[in-house]
Amino acid sequence: MPTPNPAALEFLLSRRSRPAKTLTTPVPSREALLPLLSAAARTPDHGKLEPWRFVVLGKAALARLGQTARLRAQELGYDTEKADKGANQFETGTLAVAVIEVQRDSPKIPPLEMTYSAGAACLALLNAALAAGWGANWLSGWPSHDAGFGQAALGLAENERIAGFIHIGTETATPPERPRPDLEKIVTWALD
Repeated sequence: MPTPNPAALEFLLSRRSRPAKTLTTPVPSREALLPLLSAAARTPDHGKLEPWRFVVLGKAALARLGQTARLRAQELGYDTEKADKGANQFETGTLAVAVIEVQRDSPKIPPLEMTYSAGAACLALLNAALAAGWGANWLSGWPSHDAGFGQAALGLAENERIAGFIHIGTETATPPERPRPDLEKIVTWALD
């Protein structure tokens, strides 16, 4: 018979991301971030390849990323609205962790499994931050998907890309609950 952990299950059933634009100071210290990063590093990782790494970004670093996003948007010919949307998450942020997917050479592990693991690391870090009492949000947007931005802003190598930015801070407003998926529509039972 399994040993239940009701508190953990209740957390997962009620967890709710906090909009990044509502997060402010104080933010977790280095000491407070280490257990959150340790939790994220426990992500399932087929082949023990560690196909992810973390870049902790403070306010000044986020401001630089905002400037880089604006320059990159201009290079790509994006309109002001798209440039603003890409840059705002950095310019208004106080602390974020960039989760970087690292594709490793492996004869056994397909690249897609490494992508899945990097996404799982994003969710693990998000949930660890929320469980620790912080407000947190996982953001991406066009900067995350643009290799040129990743290289210019974070010095990413050819085998790396941004899986997401986990913004962490003190929440200023609790968002209302939102509709959740209807299990009747998304679950198929094939038990026999």
